[in-house]
Amino acid sequence: MPLIAVSQSMHFAEALPLQSGASIAGYTLAYETYGTLDAQRSNAVLVCHALNASHHVAGVYDGQPRSEGWWDSMVGPGKPVDTDRFFVIGINNLGSCFGSTGPAQTNPATGKAWGADFPVVTVEDWVDAQARLLDALGIRTLAAVLGGSLGGMQALSWTLQYPDRVRHAVVVASAPNLNAENIAFNEVARRAIVTDPDFHGGHFYEFNTVPKRGLRIARMIGHITYLSDDVMNEKFGRQLRATDRAEAAYRYTTQDVEFQIESYLRYQGDKFSEYFDANTYLLITRALDYFDPARLYGGSLARAFARCTAKFLLVSFTTDWRFAPARSREMVRALLDNRRDVSYAEIDAPHGHDAFLLEDPRYLAVVRSYFGRIPLGAEVAA
Repeated sequence: MPLIAVSQSMHFAEALPLQSGASIAGYTLAYETYGTLDAQRSNAVLVCHALNASHHVAGVYDGQPRSEGWWDSMVGPGKPVDTDRFFVIGINNLGSCFGSTGPAQTNPATGKAWGADFPVVTVEDWVDAQARLLDALGIRTLAAVLGGSLGGMQALSWTLQYPDRVRHAVVVASAPNLNAENIAFNEVARRAIVTDPDFHGGHFYEFNTVPKRGLRIARMIGHITYLSDDVMNEKFGRQLRATDRAEAAYRYTTQDVEFQIESYLRYQGDKFSEYFDANTYLLITRALDYFDPARLYGGSLARAFARCTAKFLLVSFTTDWRFAPARSREMVRALLDNRRDVSYAEIDAPHGHDAFLLEDPRYLAVVRSYFGRIPLGAEVAA
């Protein structure tokens, strides 16, 4: 029997102060829960999502068999994060386009879509919003917070912002901040969107249009960075779409799609442009760029981590050049400098950054083993 997911939402009337100095009131957060909260409220696990994911972490929607959650291989009955043992919560980030209040929704001050006027949000703002939702659910302490990529940054931020509310943090394929190369990729993708004639300064909703060209290019750029060179060469190489002499001759007289990798990237871009909001893309990539917990400590990650009390598992992948293993090792060293309890696994996998979403048995075994050792119920106080 597949796990049946039910999307829920919670409205918050009280204003949420943001890192920018602005605030947002009357917002809604979409979320899902899986499993049962135990009597001691000791088994809650928060899963934080990455750039284009959502609160739909696991399971399928009733009557929609092809609606698996984005981390269904990780979360569910008998899976590494076992919902027969843990109560798992997925929350859609503020500013997203999958149910939580975001740029495409109505700004109560104007009666029009927020568009480019939606306030800048940060990883820290998302964590504060998540904490409010957990408060409303009656969850004071998390057995664990788990995330990959941007979700890993949120998991890390939880241990810094609310150290007394997190017992374990699992940070996968992530980093303590973006390097210049990553910021550069994000900026090129953003420029593709904002220079699309259909963007209209972020208020394209009023023109009944979507900057699809910009979104397509942004997704193509991003997708290249998620894959490793090995995977791209093995999957596509230099294979051409032409299959006969007539097509081969045509190849030299057209600017149309010729290589299979071109076809693949255009397919990914087209698909992305149909469901993702352009302003949300700008907001989320900016949040990625801004995250840097060491900034307030003279660049010292060890000093920033002095506040942490959680136990950690960090996982990286050898071919992930967007969030390279060296970035995870930075976090491991900073935690060890503070004599924190930290486990680290570096998985030799060919899939690049996307490996954290795939079913590598060694990776899943590491996470399963770690979650299997997390004490619950009366064991917590023992």
